[in-house]
Amino acid sequence: MMATSSRSLHGQIVHELGKLIVAGQYKPGEILPREERLAVQLQVSRTALRESLRVLGSKGLIETRQKIGTRVRESEHWNLLDPDVLSWHGAALPTLEFVEQLAEMRELIEPPAAALAAQRRTDAQLARIGQAYGAMAAAEDMEAWAAADLRFHHAVLDATGNALLRPLFSVIETALGSYLLLSARKADADFKYSLPRHARVHEAIAAQQPEQARQAMLEMIADSRSNLRSEARAAR
Repeated sequence: MMATSSRSLHGQIVHELGKLIVAGQYKPGEILPREERLAVQLQVSRTALRESLRVLGSKGLIETRQKIGTRVRESEHWNLLDPDVLSWHGAALPTLEFVEQLAEMRELIEPPAAALAAQRRTDAQLARIGQAYGAMAAAEDMEAWAAADLRFHHAVLDATGNALLRPLFSVIETALGSYLLLSARKADADFKYSLPRHARVHEAIAAQQPEQARQAMLEMIADSRSNLRSEARAAR
């Protein structure tokens, strides 16, 4: 039965089926139940179901072929930077492959961005980094911590002063937010364990020390990656 939420009915169908596919309950190569059966299971009209399947197809998760039906595609075809697909990944237990891909994405973007921020940041940009750091220090639960952590990384990227890098955050925001929350959950009661590493990034940017900022960000990512690797292995 479809859960009640603020999403539209169409959005709920996309969300529910997308989560099932990304979580592996419908595996690559598997044929989804026929339309009439799936519509009954979800308690929705076949018209709404068809539109939702088209959306999932546009995200690369499924394909429909005559005389075969609707089949789940291999993950290599999924649009992994799609915000919905990223959020479904974040809601599921992370695989080792997904952890590695997220960490690699961060390594390519964030350490060089931290170095640029140390060179170019304005006082106002530094203040925003400091405010995000302060919110992390004051956070009383994992959700508040992860939200402040995301603001910290956004502020660092913004401080590069690069007009092309700034919009990049909107592309990676969902993936990074999922990554940071998963890392905090892994740390459990000690979700603030990485605060000293954030302090070192902040201090290096404040002191305008590019190489120190780069290295501090690399170490932060490596630490988070190690935490998530252990969680992914435990889930196997």
